[in-house]
Amino acid sequence: MLIELLPNILFTLLLILALGFFARNVKKIKSNINLGKEIDRTDNPKARWSNMARIALGQSKMVKRPIAGILHLIVYIGFILINIELLEIIVDGILGTHRIFAPFLGRFYNVLIASFEVLAALVLVAVIIFWSRRNVIRIQRFWKDEMKGWPKLDADIILYFEVVLMGLFLLMNGADLAIQTNFPTDPHYAQAGSFPVSQYLLPLLQDINLDQLILIERTAWWMHIFGILCFLNYLYYSKHLHILLAFPNTFFANLNPKGYFANNANVTAEVQLMLDPDADPYASTDTSVEVDKFGASDVLDLNKVQLLNAYTCTECGRCTNECPANQTGKKLSPRKIMMDTRDRLTEVGENIRKNKGTFVDDGKQLLGDYISHQELWACTSCNACVEACPVDIDPLSIIMNMRQYLVMEESAAPTDLNNMMSNIENNGAPWPFNQQDRANWAKEL
Repeated sequence: MLIELLPNILFTLLLILALGFFARNVKKIKSNINLGKEIDRTDNPKARWSNMARIALGQSKMVKRPIAGILHLIVYIGFILINIELLEIIVDGILGTHRIFAPFLGRFYNVLIASFEVLAALVLVAVIIFWSRRNVIRIQRFWKDEMKGWPKLDADIILYFEVVLMGLFLLMNGADLAIQTNFPTDPHYAQAGSFPVSQYLLPLLQDINLDQLILIERTAWWMHIFGILCFLNYLYYSKHLHILLAFPNTFFANLNPKGYFANNANVTAEVQLMLDPDADPYASTDTSVEVDKFGASDVLDLNKVQLLNAYTCTECGRCTNECPANQTGKKLSPRKIMMDTRDRLTEVGENIRKNKGTFVDDGKQLLGDYISHQELWACTSCNACVEACPVDIDPLSIIMNMRQYLVMEESAAPTDLNNMMSNIENNGAPWPFNQQDRANWAKEL
């Protein structure tokens, strides 16, 4: 009896271990994001739910580039729908049954399996095209400097994962169909399902006996579920976290008009105090925001949504492709800004975990060690990167926070900007002319 239950016990243990490891990694991501400063993005819930439904679920920004958008939509729908069968596989694995949903769903079960197979074939086609775009056509945005090494390999690994998983799914179904066709009296393999794609594997399985067919079907079944569990836990190390994080990221996205920048409460209070002729210049200003420094020099200075942005980045490069600074050969790449932020955040999170909840200075920070001054000042603040992102990531907010730190904490603005700010302070305008001389140009008219 125990020997018969051994596969079910092994499957259950494997499932528990995989889900436990995944939950552990999710907890790490959550704790890292929570290192950021608090920000209230709970206003206008109706617009936020609509934004999430339209962009994350509906893929509305992906299809602005039709070829890549439609291919991604196929993979996305395939990923969601084919994994419905994962529920059946899990129940079968725990209980030792086979196609347990078939008796309950009747003919609709055949429609489901047929749909899954068609989608699996379409996913295979889409993935092969994606791989070709990256490695044969070599589209430029996939070969920028920041995409060398691990980021390039990571993108390919996911595509290989998809090919293997879809291939195993079809092989499993093909062996199942061969058993149903050639050995219809086998009690474990009931007549269930419709197989419009895997039926073409029947000629390859025609002369194989029952034991060998069961071995092929079971091997493909085990490898398929093992591959899915590996894929689930690989997400933590991959850019494909956006599969999960795109939904909260679009919900908490900035809904203000592009180009709107929030005032710093402390600076606003100081300015209002200076402009008030009746104010006591020695009085303390009571502001709702307590800050220890202006702007951001490291990830701990950023807010939680900015850190969520970093983990959600798909590394697709649409932001960098649209960036006018990058197009003119400047060093700035909005994609690199997000990748650097994520890498530094992961590093800081590990530092804190190793030191039992306390960050021990490692002599590094996001500004300078990851992102250079040159990159920050190349930005035109045009919002093209924000508009282009298919999951509503905002690299510009991080750039502007780090610029604020350079200006207000280190007085490290470029010379031209320093001159302009000096002119505003001394002359009330960005130009180097005394206020009394402003109308000189009109004297000869």
